[in-house]
Parts: sequence; structure tokens; C-alpha cells
Amino acid sequence: MITSADARILILLVRDTLEGSFSGKSSEESLLVVKDRDKERFSRKQGVFVTLHKHDELRGCIGFVEPVYPLYEAVVRAAQAAAFEDPRFAPVAEDELGEIHIEISVMSVPKTLEAGSAEEYPEKISVGRDGLIIRKGFRSGLLLPQVATEYGWSSEEFLEHTCWKAGLPPAAWKSPEATIMTFQAQVFKETAPGGSVVEVM
Repeated sequence: MITSADARILILLVRDTLEGSFSGKSSEESLLVVKDRDKERFSRKQGVFVTLHKHDELRGCIGFVEPVYPLYEAVVRAAQAAAFEDPRFAPVAEDELGEIHIEISVMSVPKTLEAGSAEEYPEKISVGRDGLIIRKGFRSGLLLPQVATEYGWSSEEFLEHTCWKAGLPPAAWKSPEATIMTFQAQVFKETAPGGSVVEVM
């Protein structure tokens, strides 16, 4: 479990990483200055997504589904990727930092959703608790748990939008060739840029 104190440290790490990027620091260099106590505190490998908002509009969101890095390292790498490598947006500019709200989602390990038939999938998904991953062929899409809550989707709409995120037809989740996975996340965000941190879910 991530505590509120942990979340404040991780979100500060995101902000420090972004600020350091404008002085020429790479993610590797940012990792070198992470405090030893934080490396020890967040040494467990966990999936994490970093989401950036500007004036309540999405400005970047990238992360790691699988627990491939220690949490502190995953946060640093995801922060730089969300700010500068999200293909949907232009890279964040230095003068935007004061307007950027930071949100982190620390993920559980995804699990394949089992059902007797495709029609059973919606009832096995808990909106507000579960995030979704849908894979079919070479395509894959992921939506974080808070997205369905923010838009007021039903579980079936959540499935359809995750298909769309993967570049698949909305009903692709019904295909026997599709794999559906669920995960949970602890989500924390700033109430204002550089401000206090609250737990969203």
C-alpha cells in the first residue's frame, strides 16, 4: 500500500524530474540524484502511470503496465515519457510547468479476466475499482480505473472505449481472440500545481 506520505514523495519526484529535464538532465541522470532513502523505500517493482493535466485537460499520460522497474525508477521514467514522449501531444514546455497538475497511478499486477462467454465480461468488471487492458492480435489498449468514473461509463462502455484506445472496433472485446485483463490502482493527484496531494481512489 502507498501511503499519503509516500505519494507526496513520488509526486515531488515527478516534478523534480520534469524541472531537471529543462536543465538538460536525462532520466538516467535524474535517477542518480534520487535520495538513497527513497530508493530503499520504493525499491519494490511496480507498474505505474504518470498523468499530467493542464487546466483540467489531459497533457500527457504514459507508464508501465508490468512491474519491470523499482517504483522510484518507474516514476522517473514515466514522468519524462508523459511530458516529452506522448505522441498525442507536443512536448511540455518549461513555461507550462507552473500550470501542470501531476497524478500518479500505482498499479497492481494485471490479471486475465475469465468468463464462460463474452456476455459475462461486463458483470465481472467493477467500474471505479478496475482498470482495463484489451489485447487482440498486435493491438493493445489500456484505460486506468479513474477514466471510467470520470466519464460515467457503464462496464460495457468501458470495454468499448478500451477497444477504441487499442485501435479496435468497439465490439472487439466480444471476440474469442481478444484477451481482457483487469488491474487496480492507487491514484493520487495534486490539488493544484505543486500543491497538496490527495488520494483519488
